Amino acid sequence: MATRHDTAALPVKGGAAPGRPPGNPAPVDKEQRRRARLSRRWQRDMRWSPYAFVSPFFLLFLAFGLFPLIYTGWASLHQVELTAPTDMNWVGMKNYTRIFDDEFFWNAAKNTLTIGVISTVPQLLMAMGIAHILNYKLRASTFYRVAMLAPYATSIAAASLVFVLLFGRDYGMINWALDFVGIDPVDWQGDKWPSQFAVSSIIIWRWTGYNALIYLAAMQAIPQDLYESAALDGANRWQQFIHVTLPALRPTILFTVVVSTIGASQVFGEPLLFDANKGASGGAEHQFQTLGLYLYEQGWVNQHLGRASAIAWTMFAILIVIGIINQLISRRLRASS
Repeated sequence: MATRHDTAALPVKGGAAPGRPPGNPAPVDKEQRRRARLSRRWQRDMRWSPYAFVSPFFLLFLAFGLFPLIYTGWASLHQVELTAPTDMNWVGMKNYTRIFDDEFFWNAAKNTLTIGVISTVPQLLMAMGIAHILNYKLRASTFYRVAMLAPYATSIAAASLVFVLLFGRDYGMINWALDFVGIDPVDWQGDKWPSQFAVSSIIIWRWTGYNALIYLAAMQAIPQDLYESAALDGANRWQQFIHVTLPALRPTILFTVVVSTIGASQVFGEPLLFDANKGASGGAEHQFQTLGLYLYEQGWVNQHLGRASAIAWTMFAILIVIGIINQLISRRLRASS
């Protein structure tokens, strides 16, 4: 019986499956490694790029926000003067009790409240009315919107100086108009309520257009179907505004009220520049001195940095209370809607 012995053929040079020389990887392996490196780089970029983009804000906040906040909190517990800011003597809560016993602090708090009410309520009502008018199709509507924002773009110094001239006692245009109709001239800078009304008028003039544009943007987001349904039910424009526009604007109204309240609690430039003596006392009898002016007077005029820091933290606590009230009202509005 014949036996067959089969043997495998040796690889031939130049055949279909040539041998791979050592140390010379295939182009496919290079491409795979290149893609793997790009994939890892892309993953690192997707992971760390957002942190790099937001890091400038946190660095600036750390340098100009968080550090001053912590430093003023620490300084409020010490007796420290502007002439020697590194010499601190521990006094605990004495700075807080001292300002709470100071009648000028409570006078400034009352003035801040009254100026805030006088400026905020008419401001938001006027802004609502202007936004309601601009919400209709008008010719040159873009021009009117830019004109509404122009006072906001004006500097506080320029606006305050113009209003000082308008409310001048002897040569002001307001007193000239009052005298023209038979009303005696008013001492807008010397009397309490006229001076607060004059300061509030500056705030109203600067911020009404800004709030009007916020209301206008919110009004344009309201579906037109609601107005068409109300019109089919026989509602006129006033009824549509009451029953359609206002309910839809409740979150926006709450936002503007909170922002305006916070801004009113920090009023500084307007009363400072409105004072005839250009001082921080808010008039000869402190008749329009706000908390911002009172803080400036204690820290940079009287040079009591510790007491000024306590005032700053007191104002910060007031803002926290305003924020908590805002949160409670927002939660109740969401629950009711």
